Amino acid sequence: MYDPRMSRTLVFTLATVVLFSSSLVGIPRADPVMDSEPTFRPVTNVKQTMEWILDPAVDVIWDSAGFIITAEGERDLSPTTDERWSEVRNSAATVAEAGNLLMMPGRAAGPDWIAYARALVTAGETAIAAAQGQDADALFDAGGEVYIACRSCHEQFLIPIEEARNAK
Repeated sequence: MYDPRMSRTLVFTLATVVLFSSSLVGIPRADPVMDSEPTFRPVTNVKQTMEWILDPAVDVIWDSAGFIITAEGERDLSPTTDERWSEVRNSAATVAEAGNLLMMPGRAAGPDWIAYARALVTAGETAIAAAQGQDADALFDAGGEVYIACRSCHEQFLIPIEEARNAK
């Protein structure tokens, strides 16, 4: 004899067993926290990002490439130890990631800004490869790419801000 209450009870019991057992055997379940996009919380403003993060990293690259010519002669700035090349690589990674930081929501100032930031990421990646290969000439060239990316952005975004301040 068919009892509808018994069928509902049986279905409910089976569903409970399946759900409970799936958690025991490691079948992933939807996690509302993990399914959403991460929420970024910038700690520095753009000026601080430039001064505290980007500038020191760029200086390591520029101070490690090329030559200085003085009355006493020529001095090669290229790293001479694995440790120093690692420092350059780490700074190059910081430069590349700083480009990503500059593209974060709330920091990016339009398509041109993003293009300059992407050029900075690319230049940083080039510097990473040069440092990993301990290639002084490639590091010098990467330093030039970093300079062009920075200078191009500054000409469009920094110079007009400074001109406006000076006009007051």
